[in-house]
Amino acid sequence: MRLLIVGTLDGHIATAGKLALQSGAKVAHVDDVSGAMNALRSGQGADLVMVEVSLDIGSLCSSLESERIAVPVVACGIGPEPSAAADAIRAGAQEYIPLPPDAELIAAVLSAVAEETSTVVFHDPIMSDVLRLAEQVAPSDASVLITGESGTGKEVMARFLHSKSKRAAQHFISVNCAAIPENLLESELFGHEKGAFTGAVTRRVGKFEEASGGTLLLDEISEMHPRLQAKLLRAIQEREIDRVGGGQPIKVDIRLLATSNRNLEEEVAKGNFREDLYYRLNVVNIPLPSLRERPQDIPILAQHFTAKYAEANGMPPLSLTPEAQGVLAGHHWRGNVRELENTMHRAVLLSRDGVIDASAIILTGQSLRPSEGKAAESSAEAEADGQAAGDVKGLVGRTVADVEKDLILDTLQHCLGNRTHAANILGISIRTLRNKLKLYSQDGVAVPMPGDNERTTPA
Repeated sequence: MRLLIVGTLDGHIATAGKLALQSGAKVAHVDDVSGAMNALRSGQGADLVMVEVSLDIGSLCSSLESERIAVPVVACGIGPEPSAAADAIRAGAQEYIPLPPDAELIAAVLSAVAEETSTVVFHDPIMSDVLRLAEQVAPSDASVLITGESGTGKEVMARFLHSKSKRAAQHFISVNCAAIPENLLESELFGHEKGAFTGAVTRRVGKFEEASGGTLLLDEISEMHPRLQAKLLRAIQEREIDRVGGGQPIKVDIRLLATSNRNLEEEVAKGNFREDLYYRLNVVNIPLPSLRERPQDIPILAQHFTAKYAEANGMPPLSLTPEAQGVLAGHHWRGNVRELENTMHRAVLLSRDGVIDASAIILTGQSLRPSEGKAAESSAEAEADGQAAGDVKGLVGRTVADVEKDLILDTLQHCLGNRTHAANILGISIRTLRNKLKLYSQDGVAVPMPGDNERTTPA
């Protein structure tokens, strides 16, 4: 665990750093947001950024997003200041920690970050076989190709492999090849020198250098352009890279993992993926089953996500009714674990009186619910068709922007004004959400603020 502390934390830096070190973290410190970005660009890296609440957290989060540096941000300030905490969350911080720092709280935050990224939750026997294979190959330096449908947890499996490897104490760096434009991905992987291209105002260390000594994950590698595949192959074979605009080869020491939701053998046959690169990556293949193939995991994952989002929203433990569990068990889960997570996030927000019932389970796509007899099925289908027709009529004559605005504001209302949670449910970035909310406010639309709709419980 690498912790980067930004600011003075009102004189509590030494205490926070000491507590983090006692929890097994590697701690670095910079004075301001500019220093934080320079440290992250230079390849120092961090698994968590702890930033003083008085600094420009919005600027930090925007810079991290624009430069595709994925790291959670936690704000810190003196005492429980509701307004400061709300401003920090609104700016993009995931949590707010009051100072002086509490040893148990610091340990819990660090533990949560570590556990969230590498814990595989399962009960189904089919996943036992997968985990057995993963644990067997994890200690080696062999390249591993993790395959499976979108949403099955391929990055979680990659982090699990890293956590069980001899490189576990070193960096784990992930690059989403599908999310970065082809003309920027080379710089992202190999870095660039100052002035190498328009906009390269400073040297940037690439992910290969940042991961040196540890593990590099190339997520959705099948989306990489063939031109760049050739340069990647050389980097893997020679264990050295060239920064864009640089003239000096740089040696790297990495363990390479890759994921794909496509059949790479078919992509090779189509000419979309280099055969020699495929064999370099596919030393060991770990195929992840879809959630449909591991039905015994649905209840335990549902409980896991329910507990996670209840805690994140400051709510007491929640229970699922048998009817709700039946709905979950009967759904097709085309989006796999990711879809289940989003479903339970929504369900937590729509729960009542500490209970998640069937009405709180809002599914995407067609729900394959347990049979309740032909008459019941026909009645339900007719009711659903009538409701769908009504919904469509309600949308006719409205613009897409108007419908989108209602969806965003309704979701934000359900999230009690929490921007981060709303963005997760909507499937958009926090920056996109903030930009849209800013436009709505400028048009005179009332936008829910954190805490505006504080949840009340019956006496």
